[in-house]
Amino acid sequence: MTHIPGFVNEYGTIDGVFFEQVKKVIEMAMAPGALDAKTKVLIVLALDTLKGAAEGVKVLAAQARELGATDQELAEAIRLAYFVAGMDPLKTGLNAFQHRPHVND
Repeated sequence: MTHIPGFVNEYGTIDGVFFEQVKKVIEMAMAPGALDAKTKVLIVLALDTLKGAAEGVKVLAAQARELGATDQELAEAIRLAYFVAGMDPLKTGLNAFQHRPHVND
């Protein structure tokens, strides 16, 4: 069964029609398909890590563990988030060196 985040569930009493639509999207996105459930949870964990969603990371780590994820798998997902987050500063930082010729030019 797909976990619906608590803050999404709150919309059940605020706007039931909207809640049902959001719930369907979550269920569709998280349903096993070409990617298994554990892989999908690890991807979402990496995305929540990237967003800085601390509570989401805690919940998703617990879900991943329930699906059999190891601490090493969690660590690798977090490494991916760090890798993606770190690329923009590296790319932007190269502007400090525009006066220098590129090594491969």
